[in-house]
Amino acid sequence: MPPTPGPDPRPLTDEPLCIDLLNTRWIDATGRHDLLDSLDGLRTWLAGPRVSRSLGDTAVPADEDTLERLLQARSALDQAIADPQRPDAEAIDALNAVLAHGRRGHLLRSDGPDTFVEVDTPSWLPAWRAAEDYLRLLAERPERIRACGNPECILHFYDVSKNGTRRWCSMAGCGNRAKAQRHYARQKKT
Repeated sequence: MPPTPGPDPRPLTDEPLCIDLLNTRWIDATGRHDLLDSLDGLRTWLAGPRVSRSLGDTAVPADEDTLERLLQARSALDQAIADPQRPDAEAIDALNAVLAHGRRGHLLRSDGPDTFVEVDTPSWLPAWRAAEDYLRLLAERPERIRACGNPECILHFYDVSKNGTRRWCSMAGCGNRAKAQRHYARQKKT
């Protein structure tokens, strides 16, 4: 039985799966961090509620293969998210390389229509699901896929605010820092 994963240390965790994968890297006062720099971090990510829901009942091994495939998907998403509305050919190829390892099928069951996901091996499932989730966001509202407005922050988010004007990964973090900097600048002028 694998050890119980530790608590998720990331500052932003309640984002769609593809963005949650991107946000496995972050910067804070102590420096740069990467949750996927170890198998323990992989276990923590796989145990997250959003990831667990997307994997369903499929047992995904927390091993080097799964980690390598997730890093490939994260790299592809990094390239694609640079310009979600106009990805370059390299970004498209990188994301399609991940998507090539699985498919969604449709079938009819006795209780009605259903879908299923088939991947080459279970270790591809989290990476494939993250890439598929990115396609879903692109189909819904690609302009709402954003990087944090703080140039020193590397986190991303999907803006679900009513008017679509969210600028920060979180108001508690980057948003408050920006407000404090503006306040300090105003006070300094007087």
